[in-house]
Amino acid sequence: MSLSPEELRQVAHLARLQLGPDELPRFQSGLNAILSMIDQMQQTPTAAIIPMAHPFDLAQPLRPDCVTETDLRPLVMALAPATQEGLYLVPKVIE
Repeated sequence: MSLSPEELRQVAHLARLQLGPDELPRFQSGLNAILSMIDQMQQTPTAAIIPMAHPFDLAQPLRPDCVTETDLRPLVMALAPATQEGLYLVPKVIE
């Protein structure tokens, strides 16, 4: 499949591109090369190929589900200027 100059103008209009008359041949040859590559790829026999989610047969390595950090809440709460019942107290900013 190849694009005619009129089809290229229509595609450029849909893409909101302004192509000058001197740019049309360059874009036409580039898009025609892409379309011919797509045609060539579509001719590849793929009926016997099983679809896959990933190219490698690897399992996702998971880390063990265990606690690795200690509770720092008492230390952090001690740094706050004002706390009450384990919550930070902040000044009222909206009347």
